[in-house]
Amino acid sequence: MKTCLLTPLIATLTTALLGCSPASPPAGIERKILLQTSTSWDSTPYIRYPDAAPELSMLKLKIPANTELDWHTHPIPNAAYILAGELTVESRDNGKIQHFKQGDALAEMVNITHRGKTGNKPVELIVFYAGSQGIPLSE
Repeated sequence: MKTCLLTPLIATLTTALLGCSPASPPAGIERKILLQTSTSWDSTPYIRYPDAAPELSMLKLKIPANTELDWHTHPIPNAAYILAGELTVESRDNGKIQHFKQGDALAEMVNITHRGKTGNKPVELIVFYAGSQGIPLSE
């Protein structure tokens, strides 16, 4: 008799939970993965996260047109999404160059010296950093 009661209960719960799957968002919600990677834009693999308490940071940057940023590195993984403009990123360490435009997402380099250059229009981007307290976002 207990089996007779459990079977409909299990069937009901299973049906209800199927709608909770993150792979199938509710009707009307659009989902688009902008970036999912284990390497930076130049195909260098990410090795590991810092061994400390996590600290997430998100910045909105506006870089003027025709600007060349200083050479720098990031000690932690981070990713950017270009809201407006165009950005060319150049690696000093391996000479690779990649061009990004509005709507592109990029996985930044970690511990590799690089710089960005804007085009004839300002660049606006959102940058997300997965770091730890006391670790700078760039050096």
